[in-house]
Amino acid sequence: MKLKTAKRWFNWHKWTSLICTVFLLYLCITGLPLIFHEEIEHLLQGNKEAVVQNHAKMSLDKLAQIAESKYPGEKARYVFWDENEKNKVLFDIVDRPDAPYEKSKYLVLNEYTGEILGAPRTDGIMNVILKLHTDMFLGIPGKLFLGIMGILFMISIISGIVLYGPIMKKYDFGMVRKNRSSRLRWLDTHNLLGIAITAWMLVVGFTGVINTLSDVIVGLWQQGQLAEMTAPYKNQKPISGKLSSLDDAKKSAENAIKDMKVAVIAFPGTDFTSKHHYAVFMRGNTELTSKLLKPVLIDAATGTVTDSRDMPWYVNALFISEPLHFGNYGGMVLKIIWVIFDVFTILVLITGLYLWIARRKAEKQQLQLLIPKNSKA
Repeated sequence: MKLKTAKRWFNWHKWTSLICTVFLLYLCITGLPLIFHEEIEHLLQGNKEAVVQNHAKMSLDKLAQIAESKYPGEKARYVFWDENEKNKVLFDIVDRPDAPYEKSKYLVLNEYTGEILGAPRTDGIMNVILKLHTDMFLGIPGKLFLGIMGILFMISIISGIVLYGPIMKKYDFGMVRKNRSSRLRWLDTHNLLGIAITAWMLVVGFTGVINTLSDVIVGLWQQGQLAEMTAPYKNQKPISGKLSSLDDAKKSAENAIKDMKVAVIAFPGTDFTSKHHYAVFMRGNTELTSKLLKPVLIDAATGTVTDSRDMPWYVNALFISEPLHFGNYGGMVLKIIWVIFDVFTILVLITGLYLWIARRKAEKQQLQLLIPKNSKA
């Protein structure tokens, strides 16, 4: 590599790393507990187990009535099924379908008995850490800012790879010069750790950038595919009177998409459907397809299916990226691997910061040594 080119890559690596290092340390530290967020939330929430009795599940409409009765004057707007919480259903209760999500009241019910098993907290420590990690409590601007930091992180990784190759032609791979100065030992350690976990850092960095675009991606889907699916109802008056059966909507979706199961039902008037439809989101049965959703629109007046389409590629990219970012694919083993790599990344960031400070300090000392000599001359 030519000297001029190498210097250009070095400057890219140095400045992109310096700009994003503090924020990446912040993200790595807040990301550590989020790798185990499901296990931690299960311990903290303290919800009861759903006892299965020798009879069929209760009507979904009846379960919705039980949930709504706890908050008079308010209605369900979303119904959730967690694949890891068997025999349970979660209701989101609000005073109006377009209410801010901060106004949601959540209730977990036993699908067989209707017993209320708990009310998940939205102000717990894990939710605070999640907000810190995703948007720093700054909303969309916070997400986009962290997305820019993620892009700088990826540039620093790529430039580091470009620089590492020519350097290691002169030395053995993984070399750490233990008999040289402290700064050289830290430099070799920084390079070794960085190149060893490069693939992981690229995956987590790339998926992190995609996750910061979640609001943009959802907005594109709402204005694109969802608008197309609901276009025939655009000029119709909102449904007056009672909505069709929630159970019928669920059964219609299951009959339309037989190789998938229901994950979420959105009521008419919410952000993920129209004022005329239930939106039933189906998930697959495999480890990968269980992270993907397929919408089925149900006419809320008649209970019939009006449209169903596969999500666009950019929405599926978001669905895949979020669990992959936190290692939520291969069970506990993958999560432990994610923790190890996260800790190594913290070490790479700290050693990189140390090397910059040490280099600045050395340059300052050299300048101080030169000044007296020049003054005597």
